[in-house]
Amino acid sequence: MTIRVVVADDQPLMRSALRIHLDAEPDIEVVGEAADGLQAVAVARRLRPDVALIDIRMPGLDGIQATRRLVREDDAVVCRVLVLTTFDLDEYVIEALRAGASGFLLKDATPEELVHAVRVIFAGEALVAPAVTRRLLDRFARLLPPTLPAQDSGTGLTNRESSVLRLVAAGLTNAEIADSLHVAQSSVKTHIGHLLAKLGVTDRVHLVIYAYETGLIQPRPWSPG
Repeated sequence: MTIRVVVADDQPLMRSALRIHLDAEPDIEVVGEAADGLQAVAVARRLRPDVALIDIRMPGLDGIQATRRLVREDDAVVCRVLVLTTFDLDEYVIEALRAGASGFLLKDATPEELVHAVRVIFAGEALVAPAVTRRLLDRFARLLPPTLPAQDSGTGLTNRESSVLRLVAAGLTNAEIADSLHVAQSSVKTHIGHLLAKLGVTDRVHLVIYAYETGLIQPRPWSPG
């Protein structure tokens, strides 16, 4: 199956380089390009690609707003979004993840990393580890406005699901969660599946973001290095 990709970047040279590397793969095809966020949304809505590779900082409609429109349009996902950024510790990255992006890629990534990223996003997984997401949130969460109401009983989570969510948000793996709760890894996978369905999120990264936005966990003191 061919992975259909739209590339959005305001630099023509960057768009060309991304297209060349992606089109060189037998299972990936760049079906459209855009020079800004508005074009990216229009092209993606028209072509319905599997993955949109979007630069965070673009004129007009930036990559964050474009991501929000592509991921949250009428409660339906137009496509999965992989955002491009220059710095890994960038508040824009967190805003993009909160908007619904499935991961981010540094602009100095190798062609191999680019291709891997597109395949991972297409497979329905997040490209950034929950532990990295928490590191970013610890640094920038206080600077960002909340987007979800405080958690209450209306979420419908069981006590065990809430416990699993806290541990996912702490960056633990399934094996570590299973060890902490003294349950089988298969049970952890089942609970995570229930969490994704109940909370309407697509992957573990967005479980971490949900936990922060609802106050289930609090940012830790951050210090450089």
